[in-house]
Amino acid sequence: AIAAGYIHIDTAALYGNECSVGEGVRQSGKPREELFITSKVWNTERGYDKTLRAFEKSLRDLGMDYLDLYLIHWPANKLQFGDKADAINVDTWRAMERLLDEKVVRSIGLSNFYASYMEPVLASANVAPHVNQIEFHPGLLQQETVDACRRQGILVEAWSPLGRGKLLDNPVIAEIAGRHGKSTAQVILRWVMQMDVLPLVKSIHAERIRENFDLFSFTLEDDEMSLISGLPEARFGSHPDTVEF
Repeated sequence: AIAAGYIHIDTAALYGNECSVGEGVRQSGKPREELFITSKVWNTERGYDKTLRAFEKSLRDLGMDYLDLYLIHWPANKLQFGDKADAINVDTWRAMERLLDEKVVRSIGLSNFYASYMEPVLASANVAPHVNQIEFHPGLLQQETVDACRRQGILVEAWSPLGRGKLLDNPVIAEIAGRHGKSTAQVILRWVMQMDVLPLVKSIHAERIRENFDLFSFTLEDDEMSLISGLPEARFGSHPDTVEF
């Protein structure tokens, strides 16, 4: 991926690959300052002290002395934590702000925080989140959350922008792709970008990695954007309100 021109690498404690990511970065020969590395604190490590310790472990596993972006992977929800959920999220955010203040991370943010989860954090924050990473793809526009982020100047990142591959055979997208001589994946990722959302892609195939990078040679027309935006609702990941992990 780095050889193809990617500079943003997204990982997390949960993925169990931080050691491998760090080794891959070192072997790439690319200067660390030319890369953008994101990781995330896992749900079992929420809270002020535990988040600080989790960050230190991620940094050790990556073999780095700073991160470009650190995220809270999932919000604590009322299903698991009842009335304590908001306080847990606020306490975790305090730790994120401390890491930013100590300059061991350059930006901090959220992941899977819908608007209702963001509000208590924003109300108590000294520093607003820089990023909110959410499931976003054709069929799942998350308009309320996206609008809330834009009002606060928070960048929205899309995980699973291809709908875990389940959108690649969509006939509407395939027809649009044919017009442009592009793949359905390229059209979906271009749509995400034109929605002012940053797509995060992953692949183990070198050709697909290069293909996903080639998104700047075409533009979708307004009617094409509308067709894709109007696809039936579909969610492929978990909902923050109902997760129990």
